[in-house]
Amino acid sequence: MQKHFIFILSLTLLFLSCENKDKKLTRQETKKTKVNPFYVHFNEVSKSMNSKYKDSIQIYFNDYMELGDLNGMFLVAKNGKIITEKYQGFADKKNNTRISPTTPMHVASISKVVTAIATLRLVDQGKIDLDKDIRSYIPTIPYEGITARMLLNHRSGIPYYAYFPVEIWPYNKVMTNQNIVEVLNEYKIPLYFPPNTQFSYCNTNYAILALIIEKVTEQKFPLAIYKLIFQPLKMKHSFIYEKWRESAVHAHSYDERGRLEEITNLDYVYGDKNLYTTARDLLILDKATYSDSFLSKKMKAEMFKGYSYERPGKSNYGLGMRIREEKGKSTFFFHTGWWHGNTGCYATLRADTVCFIVLSNQYTKKVFQINRLSTLFGNYPFESLIDTKENFIQPEEAKEQLMNKYAKPKETSEGEE
Repeated sequence: MQKHFIFILSLTLLFLSCENKDKKLTRQETKKTKVNPFYVHFNEVSKSMNSKYKDSIQIYFNDYMELGDLNGMFLVAKNGKIITEKYQGFADKKNNTRISPTTPMHVASISKVVTAIATLRLVDQGKIDLDKDIRSYIPTIPYEGITARMLLNHRSGIPYYAYFPVEIWPYNKVMTNQNIVEVLNEYKIPLYFPPNTQFSYCNTNYAILALIIEKVTEQKFPLAIYKLIFQPLKMKHSFIYEKWRESAVHAHSYDERGRLEEITNLDYVYGDKNLYTTARDLLILDKATYSDSFLSKKMKAEMFKGYSYERPGKSNYGLGMRIREEKGKSTFFFHTGWWHGNTGCYATLRADTVCFIVLSNQYTKKVFQINRLSTLFGNYPFESLIDTKENFIQPEEAKEQLMNKYAKPKETSEGEE
């Protein structure tokens, strides 16, 4: 009888202990949610698994990244917690300023992820309709039947602004987002293909999205992104590059020999590029994408799915997100970046709540091998992250098309026929 009483008492105390623990955890979760409305609870990673991950990541780094060569940032996180991070090299070689965790770096086309998320947040707010003709936002667009969704998933067919011949836009003339629309309208440059019939990666899509964001928010794109993303998420070391920021503290860009890359006439177009951020800030953004209060479940479903299946293969594109998918394997979501000497990759393994980030401000293709780490965390397709077959409209083809139609006749020089 006494043993039975002790047993019941033990169970009661255990139950009360668990109940108090659950209440304490609930209070902690509530407190965190009040401080951060986009807070998401992730399970803890055990010390043994964390140690295993660290060792494997170091082996990967030694084999593929050659640690001493990286001029930039490297971060791997699991369940919202950083497993390992590295910061090395120079942000400014002339002044011997080293890269730190708070040094903003140009992330090139990884900027498209931020532009896409900002667009989708505005869809959630009822300010943008994904499937409405974009001329309802920008009437001077000379094409019919293109939607914001087609800009986001690169199925619009709109020509790439960097291929405008010098006769249309000289190399020494600064280009802005609005200039792109003006050129398309003035010269009635034809689409590469009818809207929504195929995929072709094109920066013009995201430059136009930036204009749509400006239109519906009545704010310049850098300020709109600050209010939609950087401020609410407390991404304190992130900004969209503008001319007045040329003297700001950030990492400069260098070619593979370590020579400084100069500013060009295309460096003031934003939306497709020009996000300066850090690995830690990108991790904050990644964690927020799991929150239903930051992006609705519906918008996340739209973002993280493929839209282009005309051609067989493992490569696809969502809304601001590159995709590798293969039957029987978890889908690998990522975005690469490459502009001047800046190269990088951001990957989000949704099935295993893992985030990889590698950024370099000195040109290297090694950053595009980061997907080799995916097999450490799950069963993911392994494909090259730089796939030339993704861009079906090749630069030579696009430039020749424009040159034939718009270039001035070549003048015959003395001694030439």
